[in-house]
Formats: sequence, structure tokens, C-alpha cells
Amino acid sequence: MLESTFKYAAVLRRMRLGPMGTEIDTIDTEFVRLGYAQATRRRYLSLIATFSRYAAARGHQLPEQVDRDLAERFVRQIRASAGTRSLARTATGHVLRHLGRLGPGRFRRDAESPDPMRHGRKDSIIAAFEAYLRDVRGLQPRSSSEILLHARRTLRWFRSRHPRRSLRALRGEDVLAFVAHLATTTCARATVSAAVSHLRGLLRFLHGQGVLRRDLVRVVPRVPHWEQSTVPRHLAWADVRATIDAIDARTPVGKRDRALLLLFATTGLRSQEVRRLELRDIDWCAGELHIRRTKPGRERLVPLVAEAGRALADYVLHGRPRRAPATVFLRHVAPAGPLRYSSTVAAIVRRRLKDRGYLLTSAGAHLLRHSLATRLVQQGRPIKEVADVMGHRRIDTTAIYIKVALPQLTRVALPFPGYDA
Repeated sequence: MLESTFKYAAVLRRMRLGPMGTEIDTIDTEFVRLGYAQATRRRYLSLIATFSRYAAARGHQLPEQVDRDLAERFVRQIRASAGTRSLARTATGHVLRHLGRLGPGRFRRDAESPDPMRHGRKDSIIAAFEAYLRDVRGLQPRSSSEILLHARRTLRWFRSRHPRRSLRALRGEDVLAFVAHLATTTCARATVSAAVSHLRGLLRFLHGQGVLRRDLVRVVPRVPHWEQSTVPRHLAWADVRATIDAIDARTPVGKRDRALLLLFATTGLRSQEVRRLELRDIDWCAGELHIRRTKPGRERLVPLVAEAGRALADYVLHGRPRRAPATVFLRHVAPAGPLRYSSTVAAIVRRRLKDRGYLLTSAGAHLLRHSLATRLVQQGRPIKEVADVMGHRRIDTTAIYIKVALPQLTRVALPFPGYDA
């Protein structure tokens, strides 16, 4: 397959040197399947070939001898721009994933090693903490991902503040300084409260593992956050409508984005529910979506309004790549595949809002979801109906939207004491 990417015989011979020489053609075929442009394939494959020669020069002649430590040493020794090192890290990541498929588990970070806290390394601590969340606390990957994200940020902050100090030297003053850092860099009180809660969990784990000699959980201050204390951010329906109408649906990406925004704006689906939607989940005859994996953990049927159904059909028939996974919504740039992350969907929503002139830094799928719930409440829909549309398990979760129904609230407000109507 390399012959379709490189044409000179001398270059092809050089590309096939080293332990990856027998695998580089297969990697190129995988790049083509993922939709990488030829120029991008050439750059990645050249770095992979350089890595292969680097491995051979150090006595590694077989693919089985290539490991993660060797790849990290190769990236560190590159004396070039940060951009080239970043590309090299991505290229070696492709190599490790390819070799991992040949021998599953060879390159997985082993969280169950005999001494997961060896040398106090940050990656070892995170791996052990992830195993603790999974095996001891029984958390699902989605639940533990946010906790691990905050743990990485905490350790990164400590390393930057005290680059020469061991984590064992963490003191109460450092914990208070980190909480102060959170309070000054995070706007939402709910986010600060959650981060502080995750910090307690990390400190409790580190103390239990013997990394910290003192239990610093008691040092962490409480950040109160009361439910129903805020009004959800939302857009007026006219603004949502204008954003959707401004999308150019003549391109495949435009068809996808229009269908995405219409689903969020008319069904109230969550980002993960739309990202996991598969072709088999669409009942075209009944005009329904079968949502199999929801946040509350129960399946439900969601009706499709006519406009959203037409936009979805237009994307599936005329915009979606033919040879693609069963997931409905896909990336249209390499590597082609499902929209795996909520941040990707949020970026699509922000870009479309920006095209219409709405510069919102924290906009995402939930902004359109809140906008739908607000619109339903303002129309006087029963709260139970709104809860069913939003997929809420408890009415209390939906009650926050009642605060935006100001005309209805004024009609039920009690008269001010002493005021004679």
C-alpha cells in the first residue's frame, strides 16, 4: 500500500527498515480507511519509519520488542519544533495501537501492577486511582472520567507549583492554595463544589495508599452549592431558529450540523444520547428514535418532529459517508468515525452560534436542551410533560425551569402584605 503514497524505490526501501517495516503497509491501509489525506499520511508514515530506524539502532528488530517506553524516548529525543514532537507522539500512538490490536493488552497501562505507586510517578498514581474507582468504588467509566480529569489537574498544579518536591510532602497549605486557585479560575460555583469534592476523594485515596502520611481531607474547606439556586442558561427560540436556518445544508457537514442542532432543539436529547444514536435506532415509519443508553439508565422512545426527521433523512441519504460505522453522526475529517466526545459536539454548536453572531464560550448541546425546556414551560406545558420530554427521572430536576416562567409566576404570586389591591 505504500506504493500509493510514496513513489521512489529508494524511499520505499528506507520506509521498510526496522521492526515496523513489516507492519507499515498495514498502517498505511488503516490511514486510508480512516480518511487521512495523502499529505497527512506521508508525514505520519515518515515519522513512523524514523521511529522504526531509531528502534533498530537500539537493537530492536521485531515488532514485539517495540513498547511505550521506547516510543516516549523517541519523542523526547526529537530536536525539532513542538509541533513536530506532537506529530511524532501521534504517529507513535498509531504504532502502539496497531501493535496492541495484534496482541491485545500489550500496551495497556497496567493499573494492577504489583506496585502501582512505584516511584510516585503521576501516571502510576492516576492508573492506580482509576483502578480504585473501578474495582473498589464500582464506578462506571463515564462516572470516573470526570474524577480522573480533576485528579490530573490537581497533580499537574502541584508539580508546577513545587517541581522539585515529592507528592509525599504535600501539606495543608498546598491544599488550601489549590482550593483558592479553583475559586479564582472557575466561574460556576457548582463546578468549584464538584472539584473540591473530587479533591477530597483523591486525598483520601492517597492517604489510604500510604503516599500521604497525614489525612488532609479535613483541611479541604466546604464550598456550599444549593440546588435550584440558579436559572439555566438558554436562548430564545427566535435565536435558535435563526442559528439553524443559517446553516448551509448543501454540504455534508452542513447537513450533519443542521440535523444535530434540530435534534437538540426539538427533542431535548443529551449529547451522549445523540452521539450514541445508531441507524437501527431510527424508526422511520413511526417517526421515533429509540434511545437505548440514557443517563438515568433506562430506554425510552423520543418522537421526531417532521422538520428534524427530514433533516436527519437528508443527512443519512446524502451527507453521511457510505462505508461507515453504524453510528449516525460521524466526523467528516480524518480520522473518520463517530463523534466520541461531548467537547466535539459542543464545538459544533459553538461554531454554528458564532456564524450567526452569538459569541458564547460555554455553549453546547445542553444550551439547546435548556432552551427547549424553557420554551415548553413558557408555553404553559405541564411540568410532567416537560420532564418526560427531557428524560428526567425526578420532577425536582425539571422544577428549575419553572423560574423562567415569569408571566405564570406573577399570576400565582401572593399580594404584598399591607398592599390594598
